[in-house]
Amino acid sequence: MNSIARNYFNQLNQDYLALHRRKEDLFWSTYMGTSDDQAGFTAAEQAYKGFCANPARLPELRAMLAQAEETDLKRGLAGWLAFFECNVIEDPAAAALMDELVAAEAKLFARRKELKLELLDEQGRTVPGSLPAAGASLVASPVEAVRASAVALFHTLEQWALDSGFLEIVQLRNRFARTMGYRDYFEYKVRKNEQMSPEQLFVILDDFIARTEARTRQSLAELKEAKGEAALQPHNLRFSVSGDVTRQLDPYVPFSRALQDWVQSFRRLGIQYRDAVLTLDLLDRPGKYENGFCHGPVPSFWQEGQWVPAVVNFTSLANPGQVGSGWSGLNTLFHEGGHAAHFANVTGNAPCFSQEFPPTSMAYAETQSMFCDSLLEDADWLKRYAKDEHGTAIPDVLIEEMIAARQPFRAFNERQIALVAYFERDLYAMSDEERSPETVLALARQWERQILGVESPRPLLAIPHLLNQESACAYHGYLLALMAVEQTRAYFLKRDGYLTDNPRIGPDLAAHYWGPGNGMTHDQTLQSLTGEGFSARPLADACNLDVAQAWQQAQACMAAAQQRPSAAEGAPLNAHIRVVHGDKLVADNSQSELRMLADFAAWIRGCYQP
Repeated sequence: MNSIARNYFNQLNQDYLALHRRKEDLFWSTYMGTSDDQAGFTAAEQAYKGFCANPARLPELRAMLAQAEETDLKRGLAGWLAFFECNVIEDPAAAALMDELVAAEAKLFARRKELKLELLDEQGRTVPGSLPAAGASLVASPVEAVRASAVALFHTLEQWALDSGFLEIVQLRNRFARTMGYRDYFEYKVRKNEQMSPEQLFVILDDFIARTEARTRQSLAELKEAKGEAALQPHNLRFSVSGDVTRQLDPYVPFSRALQDWVQSFRRLGIQYRDAVLTLDLLDRPGKYENGFCHGPVPSFWQEGQWVPAVVNFTSLANPGQVGSGWSGLNTLFHEGGHAAHFANVTGNAPCFSQEFPPTSMAYAETQSMFCDSLLEDADWLKRYAKDEHGTAIPDVLIEEMIAARQPFRAFNERQIALVAYFERDLYAMSDEERSPETVLALARQWERQILGVESPRPLLAIPHLLNQESACAYHGYLLALMAVEQTRAYFLKRDGYLTDNPRIGPDLAAHYWGPGNGMTHDQTLQSLTGEGFSARPLADACNLDVAQAWQQAQACMAAAQQRPSAAEGAPLNAHIRVVHGDKLVADNSQSELRMLADFAAWIRGCYQP
């Protein structure tokens, strides 16, 4: 009987891999703008979701679990049972609604690719616009008209979404969730993604908002006093806070060196990719999805004693010709590279343990990526890696200016993540009759003013996550992850005294966070490494530091780094890396890592000569 369960398990693994790979390959090509096969992707997505939602799997898996004798087989079958319990749609009416929802979102995505957005450049010319370009302009452009055009672009996108079917999709999502037994889609997603109720979620969010309220209001008052009322306007706020610092930082973080910084930094941390194939598409371009992401077409797992390495695709949206884009592109590269490290290191015996959707908690998944990108703000990381074209390290005074500019608004920035959850909760709680473009826009502005104290520089409905079924009603996962990141950082700092180039970090993350995949809860992985359960306090405390305290910590960090021996280069990442731009291969490490880094740097410099 055990052989029957084993054969069932192996076939289930193979069936999943085939459907998942086809769906992910088409996702990549359509989202990268290299294919217009939207119909093919929709069909593949529906086939994949049909597999995940098949109600017949539950009794089958329970029967196989009852027959299984070997420990590893029981573990794999239990992983699949958890996967299907999270994804099965037993009601035929709900299954039909899911198909309808997938098709509706595919149409919205296709329309979005056709939308032409515009910005002003610093010469006053109208040029094609994108979300990354608008975001970089808000932070770095000294020309107010350029920044105003960026906010206008966001508002154009908001109105387009409201006029192009998004509200009908919200209604359809609610119909689906209610058919599944939930009060609305927001509750469905929170329970599915984070295994908590909305009420439990908002206990955490309300606590964080209360802890950071005074700091946020004080920061706005200080900015107004220093730079005037106009500094609080949406198109001025980001630049007023950090625009000068961003421009000064730009020469020290050219995107031509970003790939090298990522490779070297991750190597020195002891991060390994276990023979994974990584494809990186790093630059912004027309037709490409306007948000960085990481997806794994092939999950890593052990199959009958043989290691199946991951295949992972990830993107950033750099525009090296634009001030500030190199820094934002580097952040995205570290963030998505952290996701890739996670998904390349899951060591379960079935692919269900290594994927980015439920039962994998979004907060758990984002903890891995956000920990990695948090290193970029550390003073010792900046001193080691941020260098100009002559090899001169970033001066201490600029690091101090960065802290002086950014620390007062750290609470504001993290609250901007929480803001999305408050808005989406109320959006899905509205009746269909009251949910109109006018009432939804009013709701958005209301929550922006309530949580931030001003209208948001990045209007709510211009956030791509809200339009996509997988990421809708899940944005709060980023804030929950940031809370876990602060706990993780505090643990390593207490144990080792430093983070940058600490070779113990990669192996510890692999053992405690990455290896179990979704076989453990987010809280269990935190307990495994740090010995402590989930808490919001460390993040709130970090947000509430004043500039003098944050600068004192940075000085101590840099002083300690000078006393440490130079970090070893670390082992190669053990990954087959391909850097592409759409269909074009830009660089790879098939000959050597050094050749890949040189080819990438030369290509960036060739494309973006001043």
